[in-house]
Amino acid sequence: MKEALLYKKLKNKEVQCNLCSHRCTILPDKRGICGVRENKAEKLHSLVYGKACAEHVDPIEKKPLFHFLPGTTSLSVATVGCNFRCKNCQNWETAQSPKENGQIWGEDLSPEEIVKHAKEQKCHGVSYTYTEPTIFIEYALDTMKLAKAEGLKNSWVTNGFMTKEAFELVAPYLDGVNCDLKSFTDKVYQENCGARVKPVLETLKRIKKAGIWLEVTTLIIPTLNDKEEEYKNIASFIKNELGPEVPWHISQFYPAYKLMDLPATPVEAIHKARDIGKKMGLKYVYTGNLPGDEGENTYCPKCDELVIERLGYSIKRFDKDGKCSKCGEKLDLILK
Repeated sequence: MKEALLYKKLKNKEVQCNLCSHRCTILPDKRGICGVRENKAEKLHSLVYGKACAEHVDPIEKKPLFHFLPGTTSLSVATVGCNFRCKNCQNWETAQSPKENGQIWGEDLSPEEIVKHAKEQKCHGVSYTYTEPTIFIEYALDTMKLAKAEGLKNSWVTNGFMTKEAFELVAPYLDGVNCDLKSFTDKVYQENCGARVKPVLETLKRIKKAGIWLEVTTLIIPTLNDKEEEYKNIASFIKNELGPEVPWHISQFYPAYKLMDLPATPVEAIHKARDIGKKMGLKYVYTGNLPGDEGENTYCPKCDELVIERLGYSIKRFDKDGKCSKCGEKLDLILK
């Protein structure tokens, strides 16, 4: 347990957490929406500091980050808890458990040990992922500072619902981000995630403005966000507000958690969204959860030459100078 960052004391022994855009007002001995930040004696505490629920070496492509240190590995860490309550949560056992049963669990793992393990495993960086890194910002930030000092790269996989204050804390130590854009409507965010879309859009713009490498992921869920207008709105936002070089990952949904009654996303819907993204001027549009699909590959945005061939999280072919081997076009890659 550690005293939290970004909160203020209110009247009647309440505190306000200013870490994410819920900005929870928390009563004495109660927790915020994330389930892992508690008001104890008029001080807000993180209940997950130093308690990792996961530590794995992953290909960076698994995040997914396709243009950030391609072909390298990253030590991925997480704690329990999340500030969203997505009905389709793939990692609900860890992300949702503090809210469902109040349990805080994880192995003791210090920031120093994380960095040590990353170096021992010859990883190129540390990824804060699986659950939502914003809710364990104290733990992540201490680790990020140490990792940066050791020459490791820091990457976040996030829902983007953080406040400006939280972003400004981590931005100096952050090298790459994959941020979900789950929908372009408040209706889907409110009904499926318990959140709002505007703070996410603001975070995306902040990441890009700060010069941090950014990739965007949208999980296409049948009946929720699988309309052509949705695809066009997201593609337009990425191109016009973030830049046409920002990769867009369009992933297939599989029944999970509280959405077991919905079917998997038809492959045709994923391909349609990818086609729309490309026609609207995005340079790099990828399909996700479809191993072997041509949409996993990177093609030159100028001449359409195959430049990075992937199968799942593995790279089969990669011209490593960052340029198209056929026409010399730069491929917007962050190389090691």
